[in-house]
Amino acid sequence: MTEAAILCVDDETVILETLQEQISRHFGDQFVYEAAESAEEALEILEELDEEGVKIVVIVSDWLMPGMRGDEFLVQVHQQFGDIKTIMLTGQADELAIQRAKKEANLYSCIYKPWREAELIKIITTALESV
Repeated sequence: MTEAAILCVDDETVILETLQEQISRHFGDQFVYEAAESAEEALEILEELDEEGVKIVVIVSDWLMPGMRGDEFLVQVHQQFGDIKTIMLTGQADELAIQRAKKEANLYSCIYKPWREAELIKIITTALESV
């Protein structure tokens, strides 16, 4: 069976740790959990996992990050790996960025910071049901 992974991307370490802790507490050993502190690092991880035959099923990405914003990152992801469900996490994304991500990156959902764990898990669960 092919391993499946969930990738979290945020430039704030505490956010990454919280996301991974909440997601892994709910889904346990069903998935490999990866984290990246930038879009560039996330793209490297995606390439490595792809080469190893690990299927990335969900990406939870921050919007406001140095270097590359989350909507730009998710557009690149969609162009390379069209079947990954993408969720953007934001405290500051403007409506145009969200609409762009929905249109050009097939954004599954947008979650506003601060999020509730139950909301995060529900969105990921429904995203996984539609994979």
